[in-house]
Amino acid sequence: MNLVTHPVDTHLVQQVWPHVVGYLEDALAKSGSVPDYNIHHVQMFLTSGQWLLLVAVDEQRQIHGAATVSFINYPLSRVAFVTAIGGKLISSDETFEQLKTILKQRGATKIHGFGRDAIVRLWKRYGFEPKTTLVEVPL
Repeated sequence: MNLVTHPVDTHLVQQVWPHVVGYLEDALAKSGSVPDYNIHHVQMFLTSGQWLLLVAVDEQRQIHGAATVSFINYPLSRVAFVTAIGGKLISSDETFEQLKTILKQRGATKIHGFGRDAIVRLWKRYGFEPKTTLVEVPL
């Protein structure tokens, strides 16, 4: 199967939402570490243009996965932070190169993301390196 990664314009998120919500819900459920937002917040961030929606589409225009990305500007870098990613068989050298191209076009200089152990192992094959451990305490 040949997949192509496409960004979804903000004004089209509502039309695509029914086709991606399951992938994103699954991604949030599997992460187990995203207590700061839920699927409704994801939808709001996407429809307001604060986050970017990406879809993995086959030759018949069927969606096989989706990802959401926020951007964080630092003095020396612009980070594309993957806030959710889900789907079946969407990770490949080709789709990762497409993802990098799309994020570079939006000014990103790095990609960050949280990931459980299995995801960290998967994304190591694309050059990702664990950098630090997040610690947290509620106030």
